[in-house]
Amino acid sequence: MNAPLMLGALLLLTAAVLLLGHLLEQRRRARQINRRLAGTLTRDNRFGTLLQVLGESRVGQHSVRLDNETQTLLNRLGWRSARQRSLFAACQIGSPLLLLVMVALIQGVFFPQVEKHWIAPLFAMGLGYLLPKRLLAMAANRRQKQLSTEISTFIPLLRILFESGMAVEQALRVLSHEARALLPILTHELRLVLARVDSGLELGEELNKATRLMAVDEFTDTCVILQQLLHQGGGAMKSLLALKQLLDDRRLTRLQEYISKMSAKMSVVMMLFLFPALLIVLAGPGFTALARALGS
Repeated sequence: MNAPLMLGALLLLTAAVLLLGHLLEQRRRARQINRRLAGTLTRDNRFGTLLQVLGESRVGQHSVRLDNETQTLLNRLGWRSARQRSLFAACQIGSPLLLLVMVALIQGVFFPQVEKHWIAPLFAMGLGYLLPKRLLAMAANRRQKQLSTEISTFIPLLRILFESGMAVEQALRVLSHEARALLPILTHELRLVLARVDSGLELGEELNKATRLMAVDEFTDTCVILQQLLHQGGGAMKSLLALKQLLDDRRLTRLQEYISKMSAKMSVVMMLFLFPALLIVLAGPGFTALARALGS
């Protein structure tokens, strides 16, 4: 009784997938023709183009706009272009459908005797909807930690350029181009800020927007000192030195906490694995002799 229903559902799903693929292919061809006419045709990547078309659909854009936290996490991750946001929207839509189809097929093939067939697909669909956002939050948190680590290297370089006679904007431009390999995340943010400054915006206001966007305390403190340099023209070198010492103290405190936690974990490992072996080696002969004496 369930086999014909499942076969019909699979046929309907296949037809829906083929129809969706046909519509996406038509949209892809239309976009490709427009790009060829505009002279901006790039290398053909069918899978990436399909993801972009799916993300730029109304459902994809609506799913991203509904959640302000998702937009904040995308900004912190550095995904601020329309193509990157469309890619995440496509993942947000495609992952629940993909997990739903996979779980339904696995359940129909390997577990056909299950009474309530809708529980596992529904759970998989909810997991597929939540998984991209959790991965996005983890990636954004990791990027924030990397940015806070790069600040401790950024401040000495900035002080060297200031002592050589450079202004704030000139020093930031030099670091944004020359320190890409050393400070990849920080220089990326600086290039975005300087690009908006080149379009006519004010540097201090753009630095303030960048601090609110990234929400990293070390970066915020550094930008506050840079804004002080922009408005006062000097007198902030001691503040940079004090901030560098404060960041070093914070980093030393974190390392000490990490080492103390690691030593506690290693003591637990030693108690679980080394202590029983040591007890067998040291107390084993005595217990053996005692057992022989009691046996005789």
